[in-house]
Amino acid sequence: MIHNYLGQTIRFEIKYKKRTSMSISIDLYGNVEVQAPKGISDERVIQALEEKWEWIQQKLKEMKDRTYGSEVKTYEHGETFLYLGKEYPIEISHDINTEQDRVVFEKEKLHIIVKHLEDEKIKQALKRFYYQQCKMLVEKSIKSYQSNFKSKPRSIRITDNKTNWGTCDSRQQLTFNWRLAMAPQSVIDYVVVHEMCHMVHLNHDRSFWRLVGKILPDYKQQENWLALSSWKMTV
Repeated sequence: MIHNYLGQTIRFEIKYKKRTSMSISIDLYGNVEVQAPKGISDERVIQALEEKWEWIQQKLKEMKDRTYGSEVKTYEHGETFLYLGKEYPIEISHDINTEQDRVVFEKEKLHIIVKHLEDEKIKQALKRFYYQQCKMLVEKSIKSYQSNFKSKPRSIRITDNKTNWGTCDSRQQLTFNWRLAMAPQSVIDYVVVHEMCHMVHLNHDRSFWRLVGKILPDYKQQENWLALSSWKMTV
């Protein structure tokens, strides 16, 4: 469901249960969930959301900041960037004859070759590298876990999604945040499995989490890594 209030919009999911009070929670993906007593009116749920609006917006902002990353980076020799969960120094080469600015991972370094020695050119070369690596790593992970699912993703896209690590829509189209290439392979696997499980269960109900846990019993460890380390996943 979607609700607009004070010029802001949030998406939320309601779960009706045998309980006497309401609770509002936000998971690591920024999904807002309301657990409400059976039979309660939609108006009362909306009222509860509006009463907690400031708290919800603050939590969503914190998660968005972690996704963006808050670490200020420079683009000089020796600055470090994450790749597959480890930090590596960058080494910059100025080559006026290069046809395409690029990044090559070799000898425990991110070797960046640029035609123009400018911070923005270096930054864009790094982003292209992560986009390309993310697509390769995600496709590898999907192939590894496909046997757990009857259907296959209709399409796979890598995007600059500012609020989610991954999404799955009703047409089974999967999208992933390019910053995932900075995470360990186990974390990439978790995000991939999480979104593939949405091909079976579109919401985050109990059946969804049972399926995630069946495929990846240690998935909470990967969630914790994202919660603690995602602020460093920036370019």
